[in-house]
Amino acid sequence: MQFPSSVRFRFGFRLRTLAVVAAATLAGTAFAQGAFPSKTITIVVPYPAGGSNDTFARQVAKELGDELKQPVIIDNRPGASGNTGTGQVARATPDGYTLVAVSSSMTTNAAVQTRLPFDPVKGLAPVAMFAKGPFIVAVNNEFPAKTPAELIAAIKAKPGQYNYASSGSGSVNQFGTELLKAKVGDLQIAHIPYKGMGPAVTDLIGNQTQLLISSGPSLLPMVRAGKLRAVGITSLTQSPVAPDLTPMAVAVPGYEFELWWGLLAPAGTPGDVVGKLNTAVNRILAKPAIAANFLREGAIATPLTSAQFGTVIADDVERWKKLARQQNITAD
Repeated sequence: MQFPSSVRFRFGFRLRTLAVVAAATLAGTAFAQGAFPSKTITIVVPYPAGGSNDTFARQVAKELGDELKQPVIIDNRPGASGNTGTGQVARATPDGYTLVAVSSSMTTNAAVQTRLPFDPVKGLAPVAMFAKGPFIVAVNNEFPAKTPAELIAAIKAKPGQYNYASSGSGSVNQFGTELLKAKVGDLQIAHIPYKGMGPAVTDLIGNQTQLLISSGPSLLPMVRAGKLRAVGITSLTQSPVAPDLTPMAVAVPGYEFELWWGLLAPAGTPGDVVGKLNTAVNRILAKPAIAANFLREGAIATPLTSAQFGTVIADDVERWKKLARQQNITAD
C-alpha cells in the first residue's frame, strides 16, 4: 500500500524525533552515572563520636571530599552495638551517597546475634578497607608474667584461678581471648564481661581481673603510665603499632587477632560508583600523613580492592560463627 508523501514525511519525522530523544536520554543517563558524585556524601558512623570508627571515618571523610570535589559529612548514629546505624544504611538508596564506617566488630556481632537488622555479607556492598590493627595483651602489675610464654605458663600453673575481662558478652575482646584459649587448647581462665572498656581497664589495674586483650588506644596509655604491663601483641609478626612487643604467636603458633575498619554501601550500589569510591579511598590511604595518623591510633593503613574487602568480611563471619559455637560465646 502506498501512503501519500505528506504522511510519509510526518511518519519519518516522528521516527527521527524519537531517535533523537532516545539518544539524548541515553546520553543523559550515561552523563549522570559518570558525574558521581554530584552532591553531598554522608558517612554514617554507628557509634558515638570519639571512638576509633569515628576517628578513622573523619580523617578519611575530609580527604575524600577533596578527592571527589563534593562535601563528605559524618553522621553519628549510635545504638545496639553499631547495629542501628548500619541497618539504616543497609536500607538506604543504593546510589553511593549514604555509606557506613564499620569495624570487624560487625562480623563478631553477626556470630552471636541471630536477629541483626541487616545481612553483613549480602545486605551491604564492600567499598574499601581503611586499616587493620592488632590488639595488645595486658596484665596488671601483680601478675607473674612479662612475655607471651610466661603468660601461658602462669595460667596453666593455676587452672581456673585467673580471669580475663572484656567490654561485654560477645564483644570483640572476648573473641580475641577465646581464640587464644582455643589455640592453646587447655587454657582455663574465666570470662568477666564488663559494661564497656572503662570499667574493664579499671578493674584490671586493681587486680579484680588479671588479663585483657584490647586495642592499643585502650591499653597503651595505661602501659606507658606504668599502671599495666603489656606482655604481647596479637599480630602474627612484630608490628609497627608496638614494635617492642613480642607477638603471642611466638608462644602460641598460628595465633593472630586483628581488628579492621572500613567503608560499606547498601547492597545494589552500582559497581562503577563503588569502584570510584574505592580508588579515592586507596589514594587517601597512600598518603604518608594519613598512614602516620592511623599508626598513632594503633592501626596500619590497608588498601584493598572492594572484592578483597568483601572476602575478608565473608571469611570473618564464618570464622567467628565457628569460634562462637566452639567456645560457647553468646551475646547474653
